[in-house]
Amino acid sequence: MDKEEKAIEELILYRQKHLGKSLSLSYEQPLKIVRGKGAFLIDDTGRKYLDTVNNVAHVGHEHPRVVRAGQKQMALLNTNTRYLHDNIVAFASELLKTFPEDLSVVHIVNSGSEANELALRMAKAYTGQKDMIAIEMGYHGNTSACIDISSYKFNRKGGEGCPEYTHIVPMPDSYRGIYQGESTAANYAAHVREQIKLIEEKGRGVAAFISESIMSCGGQIELPENYLKQAYDEVRKTGGICIADEVQVGCGRVGGAFWGFELHDVVPDIVTIGKPIGNGHPLAVVVSTQEVADAFANGMEYFNTFGGNPVSCAIGLEVLRVIREEKLQENVLQVGNYLKEKLKEMQEEFHVIGDVRGQGLFLGIELADENKKPLKEKATYLVNRVKELGVLMSTDGPDENVLKIKPPMVFSMENADELLKKLAVVLEEDFMK
Repeated sequence: MDKEEKAIEELILYRQKHLGKSLSLSYEQPLKIVRGKGAFLIDDTGRKYLDTVNNVAHVGHEHPRVVRAGQKQMALLNTNTRYLHDNIVAFASELLKTFPEDLSVVHIVNSGSEANELALRMAKAYTGQKDMIAIEMGYHGNTSACIDISSYKFNRKGGEGCPEYTHIVPMPDSYRGIYQGESTAANYAAHVREQIKLIEEKGRGVAAFISESIMSCGGQIELPENYLKQAYDEVRKTGGICIADEVQVGCGRVGGAFWGFELHDVVPDIVTIGKPIGNGHPLAVVVSTQEVADAFANGMEYFNTFGGNPVSCAIGLEVLRVIREEKLQENVLQVGNYLKEKLKEMQEEFHVIGDVRGQGLFLGIELADENKKPLKEKATYLVNRVKELGVLMSTDGPDENVLKIKPPMVFSMENADELLKKLAVVLEEDFMK
């Protein structure tokens, strides 16, 4: 064992002994990453890896403008929202320009989990109800309340099953779900109506329906056309409200719109945004209608020690400006469409690819056989082999057979071609056939 290998082994052993036992590491041979730049991560040996995983580094790893904005403000002041400061108003104003007019009130927090936790509190305050409707395999964060609505957590290893006030509807997977093919929206939305009826039979009402605009941990699942519109209609008939979880797909990532929910021609009552808005800095936001915000302001102060501090707001504001001024949403649309088209061409050649889906730079490649049986082992093999070739990927989905592609938004045509080339090399190998 050489010096570098020994150092990595010591890091792993320390983590195993002294850090939380539920922490995991990526890849069969873990990487020690020491730098990031644009669409690349760099390990301790100086090797560069094309990063197709880290959507949190939204405008690129260590973007110089974002770094400078944080450094400049950190050298001046970092305090809480009980003092007046221009940054929080400037950030909120710039952010609200990207939303429909009805979404007009901002609460700034530190993480996607905290944003969804707050959204649940707001929904319950507005409706006076506790029952939540969520989608199978949805993941909304790691707080207790978020785990309680995330079947990706409570229905898997270590989970305790569905709580009393959570009601799960089938994941609207048109490729391998209970309804397949085109025009499945009505069938899947009928399950929302069914859950509403069950809640009302218990003498209760619906607080909210929460959904990602494209399902991430479910396997990069694109929601069927009109599904959200029909689901929202059913929930609002009963007095419930609708929450769009944009933690993974917001801020221009889908290319064709700034927010994923806009692709579905709906306007939520609450939108949650996660760390991509801070490019990795701990920043997240809840945006709501005035009516929901007013109901939440019931006399109990909501104070967040770090949420909305001047440094976080300076960074968030710069991220929004970089997206606009560097035309990153336009880049995402162009590169994403190109990449998706080329992946579909590869699907014709390599039959291990069962489905290619997603929007912009939020894409999924599902590996399955001719009977749609998931090929987890091949997906795991591919992820580890492309890492050896200098590309970082990971898997997701109920069967961990979906390769997810959600790189920084600076991902270029050249980067896309490199990814396609390396994928083709691995797909040609005997194990993948």
